[in-house]
Amino acid sequence: MDTRNPSARPHAQSRNSGKNHPHRRTAEHAHPGGVIHDNTRHTTRFTVIGNHLTQHPDLSLLAIGLACHIQSLPTGACIDIKSLAARFPEGPTRIATALRELETHGYLSRTRERTPTGRIVTRTVSCNQPGGRHDRRATPEAAPPLPPARRSATAPQQSPPRPRVLPAVPKPAYISPTLLQAATDVLGGLRRTDPRLLLSATDTEHLAPGVVAWLERDLTPTAVRHALTSDLPPEPLRRPAALLAHRLTSQLPPLPAYRPPEQPPPARHPLQNCPGCERAFRAPAPGLCRDCRSDLPEGRLA
Repeated sequence: MDTRNPSARPHAQSRNSGKNHPHRRTAEHAHPGGVIHDNTRHTTRFTVIGNHLTQHPDLSLLAIGLACHIQSLPTGACIDIKSLAARFPEGPTRIATALRELETHGYLSRTRERTPTGRIVTRTVSCNQPGGRHDRRATPEAAPPLPPARRSATAPQQSPPRPRVLPAVPKPAYISPTLLQAATDVLGGLRRTDPRLLLSATDTEHLAPGVVAWLERDLTPTAVRHALTSDLPPEPLRRPAALLAHRLTSQLPPLPAYRPPEQPPPARHPLQNCPGCERAFRAPAPGLCRDCRSDLPEGRLA
């Protein structure tokens, strides 16, 4: 005899089948030509995507599809514009526009960081729900920030390094516009001799008086250029302006020695004929010779 226990809980109702689903039935009656979902439960290789992304009112279809693709990739996959353009038929311009859309709406963030080796790389973070508790503008592997007190004890803040000042250069006695322009031309032409000697406008302005000091020592621009570019080290020059400033100071030639102006040779007078002794002598004008002149102590008449 089949006796049922009236106090027992009824069996759980099975989930509505696709045919009896109320929303599907309503959709079929409201829009006979609308979409009908033939869903199969995924157990492997699937990605959870929110409707806030797939039905976003402001994102383009390309941006939505690109966001879904990015969220399905493993950590560390390359999603730069070049890699995505090689993967999809859309060109780099359209892909770049879609990435900017995702950045604007918080689904993507891109920052440029320097690695320990000094290389600049772009860090990209994909956010599956902007504004959620996992929305970070840092790499997923980054450690959480330390409290202010602990950060100051373990990792003190370092002020940015100050720019190093160039060494002083010799000062000329007088800077004429002509010599200053010649010095600027010498410094600007050094890169044609050695590409490593490419100077900025600030470096040129600092070094130009030192070159003028060389030019006022009777050196030609070619001689100054040779002194600054000869016997340079073969390795890369980290601070070419500092090297040139050192050479201008350490190899400064001495001032030229003072040379008094030469005295002109004595005038050579024409020959005159002495009327007293008929002897020829040189004098600026006719008259008696030295021996015949009576106004001299040793003078005598013939």
